[in-house]
Amino acid sequence: MGLSDVIYRLYGRNLQRQLDPARRPGHVAVILDGNRRWARGFGAPTASGHQAGAQKAQEFLGWCDELDINVVTLFLLSTDNLRRPEDELVPLLGIIEGLIKDLASAGRWRVHPVGALDVLPDRTATVLKQAADATRDVKDMHVNVAVGYGGRQEIADAVRALVQEHAEKGTPLEELAATITAEDIARHLYTKGQPDPDLVIRASGEQRQSGFLLWQSANSEYYFCEALWPDFRHVDFLRALRSYGERERRYGQ
Repeated sequence: MGLSDVIYRLYGRNLQRQLDPARRPGHVAVILDGNRRWARGFGAPTASGHQAGAQKAQEFLGWCDELDINVVTLFLLSTDNLRRPEDELVPLLGIIEGLIKDLASAGRWRVHPVGALDVLPDRTATVLKQAADATRDVKDMHVNVAVGYGGRQEIADAVRALVQEHAEKGTPLEELAATITAEDIARHLYTKGQPDPDLVIRASGEQRQSGFLLWQSANSEYYFCEALWPDFRHVDFLRALRSYGERERRYGQ
């Protein structure tokens, strides 16, 4: 072990000691950005960046497990990403499918698909459904995998499901319009029944939301990290948690 490794480990331990368990987020959501730029930096195929990003996602879940984070949401593929060229999209979907299978086979986490499965290729949708079924009884950390996800699409789907529910009950449209609440819509989101994210982390230096959890992140704290996702380190995660713990959450008040 070199001197730099020793210094890194000591710094990480010092960061971890600074974390207050009482101010730790219960739900962490992550935008895994920068995989393609990481690959370009090495002159490597784009798929190698996505593969490195998938490996980092598994490593990240291990870090969250160690700190008893209850819920983690990974933004893996947006509805906009589905318009990427086929020579990039097909390998990317294969990498995502491999990641989902690995998460399910680990038996450590409950895997929950977050997204519009009907817009995905049948094979990808099937892998997601099988992972959810296989881990349904796992009681440990809940891992949302956002694949084929769009924030506006989610809200539209939730409203559509709510209207359909009342249509089946015979509720007049005028009555529904007069009584509908934010809680009614929330009950039909992809993440229904889950706590909203306390902390949203975005890698790669970009500072935008990209439609990620538009409804759920209304009062979330954001942390933007310069590192490209495959280069995201344990100390970067600890810094994000330290930053979160130092903030006074106001929940819009």
